[in-house]
Amino acid sequence: MTDPLSPPPSPGDGGDYAAWYGNIQYLLNISAIGSFFCLFLFLFVKLRSDHRRMPGPSALAAKLLAVWHATGREIARHCGADAAQFLLIEGGSCGLLLSLAVLAVFVMLPLNLYAGTAVLGDQFSETTINHIEKGSALLWVHFVFLVVVVVFVHFGISAIESRLKITRIRDGNGNMSGPGSDSTALFTIMVQGIPKTIGTDRTLLHEYFQHKYPGKVYRVVLPMDLCALEELASELVKVRHEIAWLVAKIDSRLLPDESVENGYGTASSEGVWGWVCNMWRKVMDLWHCVMASLGYTDDRKLGELQELRAELETELAAYKEGRAVGAGVAFVVFKDVYTANKAVQDFQHEKKRRIGRFFSLMELRLQRNHWKVEQAPLATDIYWNHLGSSKVSLKLRRVLVNTCLLLILLFFSSPLAIISAVKSAGRIINAEAMDNADLWLAWFQSSSWLGSLIFQFMPNVIIFISMYIIIPSALSYLSKFERHLTVSGEQRAALLKMVCFFLVNLILLKGLVESSLESALLKMGRCYLDGEDCKRIEQYMSASFLSRSCLSSLAFLITSTFLGISFDLLAPIPWIKKKIQKFQKNDMLQLVPEQSEEYPLETQEPDTLQRPLIVENTYYDSPRLNGMDMPGQDLSEYPINRTSTAPKQTFDFAQYYAFNLTIFALTFIYSSFAPLVVPVGAIYFGYRYVVDKYNFLFVYRVRGFPAGNDGKLMDTVLSIMRFCVDLYLLAMLLFFSVHGDSTKLEAIFTLGVLVLYKLLPSNNDRFDPAVLEGIQTVDSFVEGPIDYEVFSQPKFDWDTYT
Repeated sequence: MTDPLSPPPSPGDGGDYAAWYGNIQYLLNISAIGSFFCLFLFLFVKLRSDHRRMPGPSALAAKLLAVWHATGREIARHCGADAAQFLLIEGGSCGLLLSLAVLAVFVMLPLNLYAGTAVLGDQFSETTINHIEKGSALLWVHFVFLVVVVVFVHFGISAIESRLKITRIRDGNGNMSGPGSDSTALFTIMVQGIPKTIGTDRTLLHEYFQHKYPGKVYRVVLPMDLCALEELASELVKVRHEIAWLVAKIDSRLLPDESVENGYGTASSEGVWGWVCNMWRKVMDLWHCVMASLGYTDDRKLGELQELRAELETELAAYKEGRAVGAGVAFVVFKDVYTANKAVQDFQHEKKRRIGRFFSLMELRLQRNHWKVEQAPLATDIYWNHLGSSKVSLKLRRVLVNTCLLLILLFFSSPLAIISAVKSAGRIINAEAMDNADLWLAWFQSSSWLGSLIFQFMPNVIIFISMYIIIPSALSYLSKFERHLTVSGEQRAALLKMVCFFLVNLILLKGLVESSLESALLKMGRCYLDGEDCKRIEQYMSASFLSRSCLSSLAFLITSTFLGISFDLLAPIPWIKKKIQKFQKNDMLQLVPEQSEEYPLETQEPDTLQRPLIVENTYYDSPRLNGMDMPGQDLSEYPINRTSTAPKQTFDFAQYYAFNLTIFALTFIYSSFAPLVVPVGAIYFGYRYVVDKYNFLFVYRVRGFPAGNDGKLMDTVLSIMRFCVDLYLLAMLLFFSVHGDSTKLEAIFTLGVLVLYKLLPSNNDRFDPAVLEGIQTVDSFVEGPIDYEVFSQPKFDWDTYT
């Protein structure tokens, strides 16, 4: 039997297998070429599309300078609080990593290069911590660097958190965050768990809160079950369509047969085809006769559909007349922030000691023991069509989604899992052929620059595309399937799912050089359950293993920094959508100024961006804006539809936050292992900050976003950034436990640093009742109906039969 593949040729004199391993010049060259090509397209193609004409050098410089000097408040005013928060976190991360990059490049890198004495096979490994001998006293320098990193990160994140105050309407304790916070959400609490049977009758609930807080209740809003209305509308539209189709079908049968009148339909006139048509017509007539004898006629079906339509229209009339069931959610607006904040604290405190507590008759009617009271989200942040969803269905949806995500993480966590499955299947079919193929691949990697290109650059591109496009889209859909109450809640759910997925694939599995989490767990399980002397942890921290992991992470950072961000600079997706919409427009519509049918144009006035973007002191000095009608603050700026009251967001904050957090974690975890990672991470955040700032102002700019929000999404982001420090300390603890001195002092001190870091206080504001008592009341700036009343009213524009 002949071999399927002959053994590979010998590499010869130049066949050092490790030669390609420590060399990333091809990756740098290709990344630089790709970045230059993207910049060329941006300067000579993209700018014309963004500004409708090619600006001159002076105009272009003025626009770019205006983008560079735009402050956080200006970004919040023009693009919304989410965009300002995103840029502030990116800029703060860049500043933090730049300060650490100075230490990494000028202290830790020379230490590894010139003070290390370990024998290694390539130049890149000499820049890593592996170049220092096991148990060397120089490892204490790395421990000092670890302490400096933790201190820098703690104070850096606190500084970012303090700068983010300008974009939130209240702090973590419900206090007004700044003088520009003029949202009614400051005075409002949201109560969930109210019985739906009380409908929209707010008398009982108003009396309860008026008795509990005398003279402090401004208004109580009880929305109807808009979730049921959404389903009712879909069902009614479907039934009306079926009735119209069935009536047209019955009417067509009453018309004379055109082919019979004209003499067609006979075998002599039409031949075989006419005979086939005649036979088919007879078969269908026989079928209709049989169904009619059984009682299944079109007339009967039409009568059933008309009865169903009458029932649905009766239910719809209840919504139009305000007699429908409630959503089980109430929005209570108080006259001042102090009472609203105190009400939240009172109800949360009572919930902790509700066991053994006696409820009054009014509280029993209101099912007081089932209430969940919290500060109300912004009215524009709520999915109003989700109000009324049952708790059971929501829990089932989330259990299903999380179970699906867990299974994907275990068995199909990355594209490498597919390759591993194919290799396993091929080994089962012909193991000898797979062994020869592996030898050929090893020779191909070490014999030419093409092998280095394919096996260093292309895997990162494949992972980048799957993680950057395919996986975020799937996880965003899963988060939408969970039917969250607010847009920010949906974004936080998508963010956590993406971060978990990215951390497992881009950090854990890349660090362990495994294709799936399931295979890694099985290998560790066999290692420890067999009862042998397992050295698995030491293998993960060996010099060759750790160097390969550091090189892989550095290569991915370089690809993401130069190619990924340069691709985002072109922003091809919005540009393609804009061109498609332009070609789909009618010729007569070209006479009308361009504007979206649902939402205002993203860049309606692209040439009006100047420095300063807005006049200082006019927006933030007065909560009433000095009587001016500012866009983004008037309710007419917010388009109201059945899906969400917020404008349609064209920038996926959850996806980009998740990817940035992954780069942040990757940079910090490998900062001590490979100091070259830190400056690349700093360049990534600096480059992305400039690119995203331009795109927010000229590409993704949508009017109608509020300049302040509750800040829950950014709080989640900051919490994950702090968790990245925990991962860094755990990685260093594992390294010091294997490569540290014999007494394990570095590992013990690292564990102490981890404990102290978790005990450090955060930079949250404290509760100050005196400040809250002195602020203005809701009467001072609310005129007419409040936004919760406006947005909770159902819309019947779709009902064209009324």
